[in-house]
Amino acid sequence: MELKDHRDIGRELDLFSFHDVAPGAPFWHPKGMVIFRELEKVAREMNDDQDYQEINTPILVRKEVFEKSGHWDHYRENMFYFENPRDEKETMIVKPMNCPESTYVFNSKVRSYRDLPLRLSEIGRLNRNELSGTLGGLFRVRQLTMDDAHIYLLPEQVEAEVAAILDTIKNFYGLFGFPTVYALATRPKDALGTPEEWKMAEKALENALKKAGVKYTVAEGEGAFYGPKIEAHLTDSQGRDWQMGTAQLDLVMLPKQFDLHYADANGKQKMPWVIHRAIFGSFERFLGVLLEHTGGNLSLWLSPVQVAVVTVSEKQHTWATAVLHALKHAGIRAKLDDGNDTLSKKIRDAETQKIPYIAVIGDKEVDAKAIAVRQRSKGDIGSMKLDDFIQQLKEEISARK
Repeated sequence: MELKDHRDIGRELDLFSFHDVAPGAPFWHPKGMVIFRELEKVAREMNDDQDYQEINTPILVRKEVFEKSGHWDHYRENMFYFENPRDEKETMIVKPMNCPESTYVFNSKVRSYRDLPLRLSEIGRLNRNELSGTLGGLFRVRQLTMDDAHIYLLPEQVEAEVAAILDTIKNFYGLFGFPTVYALATRPKDALGTPEEWKMAEKALENALKKAGVKYTVAEGEGAFYGPKIEAHLTDSQGRDWQMGTAQLDLVMLPKQFDLHYADANGKQKMPWVIHRAIFGSFERFLGVLLEHTGGNLSLWLSPVQVAVVTVSEKQHTWATAVLHALKHAGIRAKLDDGNDTLSKKIRDAETQKIPYIAVIGDKEVDAKAIAVRQRSKGDIGSMKLDDFIQQLKEEISARK
């Protein structure tokens, strides 16, 4: 497949655009937001199935939060921050990650060992001050959307929890036909915590990988500054490797810096371990990879427009409108093209927009109360009754084929 830049695909399919007034931040168009919302729906379904509880934390927080977490010393150059013009003693940060904020939800009440694992998820916009020369479409942005989660748990729960995360990653990327491989990223030179804590955390992740039967490589020194991580890598249709989802084990930054505790069975205060987890990595990068991987030919369930209803002439307007309304009533994203262009032009326009199905309506279809169906990459697949067509679409969408 010839590689086509995702920015070109985004422009041609009217998904998003970039403008100089906001470097590194995509402007999402209505069709792009359809894809975005479908991906969010998948993320939330996965979380609901696995007992995650969704939270939402403030976009602006005081500098003290990131001083406490260590990001102010280790990550400051990647932050946007400013002095409050109404209070010169207050420096505010536009949050670049959700981790520190989730601790305030954890600490909002007394926790027991019975509450753990506590899985707090958050789908939120983050802002990072990437160098302008490194920005590149959706692959490297300043504004990104993360499907974050922070799991507060007992040490003995780590292996099972990581195994469940790896299973989720495998199933999610399997939806799109992406094979995944894994790497265990270990302690970097600039790190919080003691060597003993790092050794314990690395061993826990190593055991989890082995227990799950997952093959992996070791990425020496590539861990986060607060803990080792498992990286999920995928290979796209161009043979390119992308690092996407992660599971990071933190024994230091959140538990120690934010004084997190739970009461054990004897009422004694213990410090939880924390897993930082993301399946997509970021919505933006994932979508950029997916667009180039597919050339914009997205699966039916993800396509902004799923069916184009086209007429041979204006004489079929009434039945075509009825077909459109029936499709929309069934929850199928459809549009009608009953203008004055030739049928071949209407079909060509729909194919250029990568619409998975085209419902062609001529006099014969009006008489039979049917439609002539064209499927992307297959062409004409014959005449169908409207109810049968809708049922086929609903089954394909439900299966997320």
